[in-house]
Amino acid sequence: MQTLTHIDELEALYGAAVPRSLTKVRTRLTPLYRAWIDKARFVVLSSVGPEGTDASPRGEDGPVVRIADDRTLLLPDWMGNNRIDSLRNILRDGRVSLMFMVPGCNNVVRINGTAVLTADAAILAGFEKSGKRPRTVTVITLGEVYFQCAKALMRSGLWTREHEGHLLPTAGQFVKEEDQSFDGEAYDAGYAEYAKGRMW
Repeated sequence: MQTLTHIDELEALYGAAVPRSLTKVRTRLTPLYRAWIDKARFVVLSSVGPEGTDASPRGEDGPVVRIADDRTLLLPDWMGNNRIDSLRNILRDGRVSLMFMVPGCNNVVRINGTAVLTADAAILAGFEKSGKRPRTVTVITLGEVYFQCAKALMRSGLWTREHEGHLLPTAGQFVKEEDQSFDGEAYDAGYAEYAKGRMW
């Protein structure tokens, strides 16, 4: 397989960027971007560190991030599996990207910037739910924000295709594939109830 090794080879294949794809980029949240992000309940947080890259899904039952000002977002880190891959990366290399999606909307809003972590008690208290607080909050400083054209989600039919979850391997099956003694069926059957008390 022949691979590309030079930027000029790549640019020759694609040609010039569509002008609007460059001029649409903003360095602060405009009122419309604030409104859009405030409706997002799901974001993918991408980071990079010495071991490589990481992309982590984050979800919330309200806005997935809190907008502090037109260049600052706050992302609480709720209970998970404690791998903390993204958080480790942020401590060592603050560059992050976020991809916000809203069900039924084919546009995606992207933010590139830098991040730091805080465990400041006052900030954590501001996110308290049912007596629980996140262990940390990721503070993101926006470098650029722009909407991504809708073609990718349109091609995939992400929001319009018939649900095919029943055809996919389950989490329990993934674990059992590595550990034959694991009761994958019981895990899958009980997970929704198990997770209820561990969402925050």
